[in-house]
Amino acid sequence: QVQLVESGGGLVQPGGSLRLSCAASGSIFSINVMGWYRQAPGKQRELVAAISSGGSTNYADSVKGRFAISRDNAKNTVYLQMNSLKPEDTAVYYCNADITGTYPNMEYDYWGRGTQVTVSS
Repeated sequence: QVQLVESGGGLVQPGGSLRLSCAASGSIFSINVMGWYRQAPGKQRELVAAISSGGSTNYADSVKGRFAISRDNAKNTVYLQMNSLKPEDTAVYYCNADITGTYPNMEYDYWGRGTQVTVSS
């Protein structure tokens, strides 16, 4: 019914930048919170950043000042601008969204399939 598709991942050198995008599609009535999680090898999945429908944001301490989350409600899209990237940022990044469908009219937590971000020289 609803799908999340991430894009923008890739290989970048330390200190570089990437911009991730996640577009939600399908029978969508509304989207509440959208966010980005990441999972590095040997580690648990962790919240990177989240943004509410009203624009309130939360960031993991490790990315504050370097990453910025934003959203375009008209396009059902969330972005993650990643600057000053470090090797420790290497992970699979997953898009997450709390979405209410048009039919059935129920709220559900959706996940994208993930996009690889590799920070290496």
